[in-house]
Formats: sequence, C-alpha cells, structure tokens
Amino acid sequence: MIGVFLQKVDIRMTVFSQHVNVLSAFGTHAQRAIFLCLACMVLLSACSTNPATGKRQFTALMSPAQEQAVGAQEHRKIAAAYGIDSVDPDIVAYVRGVGERVAQNVERTDVTYKFYVLDTEMVNAFALPGGYVYVTRGLLALANSEAELAAVLGHEIGHITARHSAERYSHGVLTQLGATILSTALDSGIASQAIGLSSNVYMSSYSRSQESEADDLGIRYAYKAGYKPQSMAWFLESLDRHAAFESKLEGEEAPAFSYFSTHPRTADRVKKATEIALTYPQDATNVGRGPYLASIDGLIYGPSAREGYVRGRYFYHPEMDFTFEAPEGFEIENQPDQVVAKNDDNAVIIFDVAANGADLSAENYLTQIWMKGDDMDNVETISIHGKNAATGMIEGRVNNRPVTIRLVAVEWSPALFYRFHVAYPRGSSSHFVDELKRATYSLRTMTDDEKMEMRPYMIDIITASKGSTVQSIIAQMPYQTYVEERFRALNALAENEPLQVGQQYKTIDR
Repeated sequence: MIGVFLQKVDIRMTVFSQHVNVLSAFGTHAQRAIFLCLACMVLLSACSTNPATGKRQFTALMSPAQEQAVGAQEHRKIAAAYGIDSVDPDIVAYVRGVGERVAQNVERTDVTYKFYVLDTEMVNAFALPGGYVYVTRGLLALANSEAELAAVLGHEIGHITARHSAERYSHGVLTQLGATILSTALDSGIASQAIGLSSNVYMSSYSRSQESEADDLGIRYAYKAGYKPQSMAWFLESLDRHAAFESKLEGEEAPAFSYFSTHPRTADRVKKATEIALTYPQDATNVGRGPYLASIDGLIYGPSAREGYVRGRYFYHPEMDFTFEAPEGFEIENQPDQVVAKNDDNAVIIFDVAANGADLSAENYLTQIWMKGDDMDNVETISIHGKNAATGMIEGRVNNRPVTIRLVAVEWSPALFYRFHVAYPRGSSSHFVDELKRATYSLRTMTDDEKMEMRPYMIDIITASKGSTVQSIIAQMPYQTYVEERFRALNALAENEPLQVGQQYKTIDR
C-alpha cells in the first residue's frame, strides 16, 4: 500500500519505495535512517499554499477528486445512521438557504457545498471532504439566531476550504511511513508504538489548530454573507452553557477537559473569536433572531420516534413497537445503541437488540451464541407476554465489585432478539431481585392508544409579557430536574438574568 500512495505523489517516490525495500533487507541502520530523512524531504517538497488560509500545507496524498469520493461514500453511511429524510423539509430548506449564502464567498469554488440536518438530539456539526456539511436537530435547538447558524456552517465550510481532512490524512500516511522505516532501522517496535500515538492523534479528528483555523474562517465567511462577526462567539458561549448543563445532568461539577481533546477549550475559543470579530468592520448587522426562531418553532427536541422516548420510569419505542418499565429508584438513559437504567446502589439494567441470523431458539441463542464458552447457572425457558424467551445467571465483577448478572433473551421476531443484561450487587434482597425480574418481564408491545399518545417534545417559541418570569415559564416544561438550567442554556441566558418584555424565548412543549 505504501508504494501505491507514493506513486500518486511523485514518480520519484516509486524509486524511493524500491530503495526502501532493498534497505529493509540489506541496508545498515545508518543507511535506513538516511533514507527516512530523504523520505520526509521528498514528501514535504509536495507542500502547497492553501488559498483560504494563506499557509503552506501538506495535502498531496489526498487529491480533490479523492476528497469527493470519500465524502460521497461516507455520506451514504451517515444518511443511513441518522435519517436525513425525517426532518421537517421547511427546516432543511431554511438551513440550506443559509448555508448556500455563506458558501458564496469561499476560496474553493471547485466544491459544491451541500447542507443536511441530521435527526438526532446530539448537539453537533461536522463536515466531510467533498462539500458535505451537517448540523443536528440538537444544535439547531441550541442556536439563537440565523447569524449563529451561519457562523457554525461557516466553520464547517472552513474545514473543507482549508482541506483539513486531506492534511490530516496526508500527515497520517507520512507518519506511518516514517514509523515503518524507523522501526525497521532500529529493529524495534518501540518507534512504531511511539509514532503510532502521533498518527492516531492526527487521524482521529481535527487538531486544535485546525479547529481554531476553522473558527477564523467561519467568522470570515459569515461576515462576507452579511452576518455580524460576533455571532461565532455568541454561539460558542451557548455551547459552553450547554456543556455545563450536560455536566450537571451527568453528575459532574464542570465540563471534563482532556489534553487530547480535539477542540480547544470553549472559553479560549470565545475569547479568540471575540478578538477576531473586532478586527472586522462593524458594518455587517444581520442577526436574524426573529426569522431563525420562527424557523425552529415546532422543531422536535430530544429523541424522535426513531430513537424512542423516556417517560419517567418507562421507555417507549413506537417504531420498534416495545415498551418496558424500570423499577422504582432507577433513571433511564437512552443511548444510541442501548437503553440503560441505573440506581444509586450500583445496579444496572441494559437493554439492546441483536440479530438472529441462525434462526435459533431463545435458549440456544443464549447458551450457544450470546454466552458461548461461559458457564451459566439456572438456565430456563420462559414466556414474556407471549414471546419465547430464555434466562440464566453468571457471577462477575463491575468496577471491581462482585455482582450477579442475569441475562434475558427474548425472541421478538424471527430475525431479532431483544436482550436484557441485569447486574446487581451480590447479597441483594430477594425483594429487590424480584423487582429487577419484573422489569425484564414488563417488556411488551405498545398498545394502539400508547402509539397515538406518544409524541416527541418540541420547541415552542413564546414572547415574554409583563409579569413573565423564568419560573413561570419553566413550570410548564416536562422535566423534573435542572429545568431552569436547561431553559437558560437554550436561550443563552446567564445565571439570574431576567426575561425582557417583548423578547422571544424557546421553551419545551409536551
């Protein structure tokens, strides 16, 4: 594979590749080290100046044509995973209109920029090489103006115009090439492991410098489209409040920060974005708060029908046609590939789905596929609301504490098993164990009335009148904990900041 990549860069590298093979077999350590240096010199000579950033960068191992091919391939996967066709067409049209306006003044005109809204509550935006730009429902709910949306879309366009994907890919290939030659020269895997860490950082996501560069470009493109350059800083501040709110939901006092985080600290980004905005003429005045809020009025907030709903101790999934009830004291979290219910005593219930490709019975699936090779106790066949099922127990450890694990496989259809993993501390009372059993036995299909009644939460735009307070508004929201924090994060309101009469705000409707 290395030889193939090198041919695409320069014919000189084909010769070099052959020499590397010879040296790997017969050359001295010194000769191999020299050729490593030569490799870097030849490859780095392929650097070019990016018209968007004005900087020299090494992107030679991924051409624009390859970027387009990679983007098209990955777009199909994203569309299948997140459902780009299930979002309100009016909202999609609005986002595309803003995106196309922002993309009119970019440096790369060889790319057709395409904008999509993903049907997920995650607050996220990203871009693929080839012009594919995505924002999520969750991000649209968090933004508070058209200018903020323009800044986000400009940031993602910036990754494309700066060719960040091509840059990190090319660096990654170069790093792997160096690791191969160096580890051969040293007759050691240590170099490979050390350089492999660097390669992983390059290839896992954008670097901090690339994210900062995209912020700068996003401000530029939003400004050229007529939006206030401060809009990037406004959205980043909202993102910071949202992160603090999410941390409280997860029981943390402040957002976690990792040295290997791919994004710069939000506070640092806000400061830098504010400074950059002040370098622009203050003649761009378009904010577009009213039109933006009108566009997201009625937007689904939180999970949609394709993801399922948490309602108190119940979980409902209308599209997959099932529901179950967690025991008292358990909180349910709906994750992308499983549903998790936990309590304060380190007991956990995990629900997920598995394919039944071999047309097995529930007992055979449990013992021969799911827990193949493990000794299980008390294996028995059962019936759960008319569905064939099997259950068994094993002993294990969770967080270095001994637990009993009960597994339940339910033959939901000829092609699918619905599964429960239930872990609880050893020595739990028989009453508590019975409650856990009842939770797994509560799995059933939804009634027609439940399907009709089960609806997602939605964004509702209201106007503050005289006498309106935060407390009077949040009293109508369908949440029990951290309601005010959620409302303030959604509306970019600082702690204790009052409502303004006549101002529009986002709330959540049942």
